[in-house]
Order: sequence, then C-alpha cells, then structure tokens
Amino acid sequence: MDHNPPAPDECVLRQLLDRHARERPDTIFSVFADGDEISWGEMHSLVRRTAAGLQALGVEQGDHVLSWLPNGLDALRLWFALNYIGAVFMPLNLDYRGRLLEHAIGLSDARLLVVDANLAPRIEGIDTATVRTVVVLGGTAQLPGLVVEGLDALDRNADELADPLRPIQPWDTMAIILTSGTTGPSKAVLSSYAQLHALSGPQCWSFVDPADRFMITLPFFHMGGICCVYAMLMNGGSIAMVERYRTDEFWKTVSATGGTVVILMGAMAAFLAAAPADDHDRAHGLRVAIIIPLIGDIPAFAERFGVEVYTIYNMTEISTPLLSDRNPTEPGVCGRPREGVEVRLVDENDVEVAQGEIGELIIRTDRPWSLFSGYYKAPEATALAWRNGWFHTGDAFRRDADGLFYFVDRQKDAIRRRGENISSFEVEAEVRAYPAVKEVAAVAVPSEIGEDEVMVCVVPREDAAFEPAALIAFLAERMPRFMVPRYVRILDDLPRTPTQKVQKHLLRADGICEGVFDREAAGIRISRTKLTN
Repeated sequence: MDHNPPAPDECVLRQLLDRHARERPDTIFSVFADGDEISWGEMHSLVRRTAAGLQALGVEQGDHVLSWLPNGLDALRLWFALNYIGAVFMPLNLDYRGRLLEHAIGLSDARLLVVDANLAPRIEGIDTATVRTVVVLGGTAQLPGLVVEGLDALDRNADELADPLRPIQPWDTMAIILTSGTTGPSKAVLSSYAQLHALSGPQCWSFVDPADRFMITLPFFHMGGICCVYAMLMNGGSIAMVERYRTDEFWKTVSATGGTVVILMGAMAAFLAAAPADDHDRAHGLRVAIIIPLIGDIPAFAERFGVEVYTIYNMTEISTPLLSDRNPTEPGVCGRPREGVEVRLVDENDVEVAQGEIGELIIRTDRPWSLFSGYYKAPEATALAWRNGWFHTGDAFRRDADGLFYFVDRQKDAIRRRGENISSFEVEAEVRAYPAVKEVAAVAVPSEIGEDEVMVCVVPREDAAFEPAALIAFLAERMPRFMVPRYVRILDDLPRTPTQKVQKHLLRADGICEGVFDREAAGIRISRTKLTN
C-alpha cells in the first residue's frame, strides 16, 4: 500500500480534464435527461471559456465561490471551471432561504455567487456578507447593493485564460460542502482532491469501470452527487445528469440516458420497490445500484430489477471506509473496511468495545488527505471530531464474528427507554415491514417517568387502510416489548432534506402533538407473550 497522497495526474480535476480532452475528445462525457450530450472535448472548451470569465470577474486561485444552481450543465461547468483555475467550489442547498441562507453565505468568505434566476429573489433582504457580485443564470434579477451579471460574464475567449500562479496539488481544497444541518447550523467541510480520489477512485469502487455511465440522482451540494461525477472523471467513464430523482420517471430516465450505475438513498430504493411492477422494471441497462443505507428486501430488489446491489458507508467528511460484497442481504449491514482504512468501535472514552457490542465508529487512513481537511472556521469542532488522532463519526455500529459492520443509529437519534438502548433504525425496519406503511421515522419523545418513549411517524400507503392499533399488534409479535412504540403519528410526508435525509429534529420538536395515537391511553398493554387490550 502506497502511504503517499495520489499523484496530481490521478486526482486533480484540471489534469484529468486536460487528459481526457486530449485522449478522447469526441467521446461522450455527459448526457442529459432532455437528450442533449456533451463530449470531453466540448466540455474542456466550455470549461476553459467559463474559467476565463471567472478570472475576468476577479476570481483567483484559492478563492471560494458560491454556486446556487440545480444539477445540470451550468452547475457542472461552473464547478469544473472553478477547479480548473484552482478556486474552491462551494455549492448551496437549493432549499436554503432566510437565516440558513444567510449563515451559509456568511460562512463562505466568498465574493462571488452564481445563482439560478428562480432562486435569486431569496437573496433580497438578507446579509450577503462578503459577496459583492452575483451572476444570475436563466433570467434576470434586481439585487440592490450588488453587482449583477448575466450568463455572458461566464463566457469569455479561452485565449484570455491565465494559468494558476502555482500548480494545483492533491491536498488543495477542491470543494467546501455544507453538512446537511439536520440538527443545527451546517458545518463547512473542506474536501481535497485527494479525498475524492480515496472516496470514489478505482481502488475503492472497483465495481465501476470506464465503460459505465453513472446516473447522477443526488445534488452537487451533497457529497453523493460530487463523488459520482468524480469517479467517472478519474476513470474516463461518462455520466447521465438528472436534475433530481423521480420515482415514476426513474426507469424511463435510466433507459433514455443509458445509465449503468446509480446511487440510491434507502428511501429512493424503497419507493422503487413499492411501485407497481411494469415493463420498465427490466427494460433498461442499469447494472449496479449502490443503496445507502441498505433497507428492505435486497435480494427481491436485485431480482426484480436485474441489477447488482452494493452498499457503502460514507459521510461528507470521510472516504468510503466500509464497503459491502455484491448483493448483501441483511438490513443495516455496511460491509468491511476497505484497504488503507483502519476502524474501531469505541465507548465514550475511546475504549474499544467487545465484538458484538455497540460502539461509535472511529476512523483513520494510511494515506494523508484521504479524509476531510477540517471544518472551515470551526477549529473547536474540528478538534472534537479528530480527538485522539481518530475521526469520530458520531454513528453507532456493531461488528459480527465475520468482521461485518452493521449500522445501528446516529448517536443523536438513539432512544433510551426504561434502561434499554433502542436503535431507531431497527424500529423503523420492523415498522416498514407492515404492509400498510410506506415510510417511517422513529424518534424519542419525553416520558413522564424519565428517559424516552418511542414514537413512530408513519406515512401510510395510499392503497391500504392503516390503523395504529393494528400496527402495534403487528409489532408486538416481532420485537422486544421495550421497543414497541407507545405513540404513532400519521403524516402525509416526512420532512426531508433535498438529499432524502429525514429531518428527525423537526419531528422531535413537534413532540406529542394533537392527533398522535397513544397506545397506553387506548388501553393497550404489551406483555412478554401477548397483546392484551
């Protein structure tokens, strides 16, 4: 194992793009849902013109630039052009507005923001901190106090393009990715070219090869969107750009774009599995589905859709430390550590726990810069995450005798009821098995006798009758009595981030609100052997 960072020609975007444009200029790099295509040579030319425009706007090597654009060619060209001149790409969540948007802009130290015209009105009336210039794409906007430019500002003669003042290195920051912010203000993760190489390079994602076309279903403000593009940059494959995931259009889009590999968040895979069978289920070229996390009947999913399934464990700060074998079967399994990664499961004092016990997953790597480079402007958070020389994920796992690691819960989502620790993930798996349930989130709510009670927030299937008492009876036969939820809340939808993560903090904040079913108030008691009413 090489303990040095990867060479620049293995991971630096500028060098990768130059090489592909030189070696395969007419080969398709990206296809789009509307049928448009762009070759490596065309992309190279567009990126160089865009980079010249950025330099004319004053962007220099190392500068942070905000991108607030939906997935598509404009977002792609801006990202590549920034990295081409050694600047830092900082994409913003498309749902940001108000205080969250102000926080992200203030954190960025950016002077330039490139924004879709439909989002631009949200900038009015907020503090734009150091931002002085806004480039608006797809329309116009009036933003008093700011210099507003249009698309033409990003299209200059490539002959005007100046080289970076120094060579771009693998350890340079490629992007700043904001964490999901599901529990508080987002942190800004500094991600290097070397981290992307470790995360999705050929030595890690060996099931992806240059003949593949990666269908991009996740946004660029999510590491899951960026790493898929980067995987194909590193191996010379192609991508299919989709603005966002849609269950009812998924297989048609796969066929239309020629996608062969895709990442599906667990909820996406569950939606596909729940959809009625039709002729599109096998009439496509998809070869590999990476499902994160692994939920539901995976063998049935693989058989129905004719795909190979893998799962990985990752987060914005790390680089695929756990990777499964082909077609894993058990819910919650994340696989084994990949080469070059060392992991431990520890207690609150960083003491390693025994096999089979639950502990926090901590990580370190053999190669420098393979994990994130810190949280920008948050030294205390960085030091806390890196205490004792290991990165602390905040996720609870257990390991079996075969060395397989199983995700148990986010530590902040764990539930403690009457002396028992309960995994919300495991509760959700059992509730999801109930035929009338479409989606579920399990959260802790306060108990009048201390610690927590379990509440499940359920989205019923449209084609099934749902009764909370019937769900409780179903669960009482499948799980320990201390895990059986006391409360059932029925919702039309679960609150989610654009990357499909459930915002459990909102559900916890709502608490035991009006309309929530309480099995104890309904007179239902759970015994060790049977349900009594």
